[in-house]
Amino acid sequence: MNSCIMPPAYNPEAVESRQYQLWLEEGCFTARGKGPEEPFTIVIPPPNVTGSLHMGHALNCTIQDIIIRWRRMQGFDTLWLPGTDHAGIATQIRVEEHLSSEGVTRHQLGREPFVEKVWEWKETYHSRITEQLQRLGVSCDWTRERFTMDEGCSRAVRKVFVDLYRKGLIYRGDYLINWCPRCRTALSDIEVEHEERPSTLTFIRYPLVDQDGAITVAT
Repeated sequence: MNSCIMPPAYNPEAVESRQYQLWLEEGCFTARGKGPEEPFTIVIPPPNVTGSLHMGHALNCTIQDIIIRWRRMQGFDTLWLPGTDHAGIATQIRVEEHLSSEGVTRHQLGREPFVEKVWEWKETYHSRITEQLQRLGVSCDWTRERFTMDEGCSRAVRKVFVDLYRKGLIYRGDYLINWCPRCRTALSDIEVEHEERPSTLTFIRYPLVDQDGAITVAT
């Protein structure tokens, strides 16, 4: 008679990894694209390759997974498009911080070697993010995975910018910007941490010409 030792606690890792691999091999998450079913698509808000995923990503992806699986069970041809975002300045800063821990600056390294370091960083954290998402069990179509600097994505962005420019919806002008003296570039408002400081508001009265009264300006 064969004996079997019952583990003291359920080990989800052994079951989930095997089950997820089976789903991938069977193409359970792959959209058909040309079938008679009505399509239903979610584009994942692409995580930045600045680092690993956090609890906010896990919550967001869980909600999306619930919706996409629900639609799949209803008979829709579902596509949950996965991908990652280059994150621009944010990733550059993370790579610079990593280099700083080794006593090197991007200026000492030079442009081309620094860009190589950025791509190495991207590959490392892209792989980590993908692994984390799959460990969550998300039902993304991994055959269509994208990165925001892929040629197809970049070409689409350029086309949209040209179209908007021709329609007069994008234009150049002189405006106040957020200039970072360390990064030596302009930053968007979302990348700036605003700091409130107590200050003095000065009121100046400008008398009107040839009549009583004045205009008060606060500065």
